[in-house]
Amino acid sequence: MEFEKLKKIIAAELTDVSEESITMESRFAEDLHADSLDVVQIVMAIEEEFGIEIPEDAAEKIRTVGEAVEAIRSAE
Repeated sequence: MEFEKLKKIIAAELTDVSEESITMESRFAEDLHADSLDVVQIVMAIEEEFGIEIPEDAAEKIRTVGEAVEAIRSAE
């Protein structure tokens, strides 16, 4: 459930990335070509969509889609 919503958020923020190309192993910088500002915007969109707050220190450690899913689960 979180993963499907997260794919939509990522594809909306990174307009050159399709939902189908996003996997749990996708790395934001290397695979999805997201810069640090993109990642901040994705984290903000996650917080809004899920009604959660991801601590800044945890957000800075998110490197993969799977790690973002884990951050969502631990914040819920």
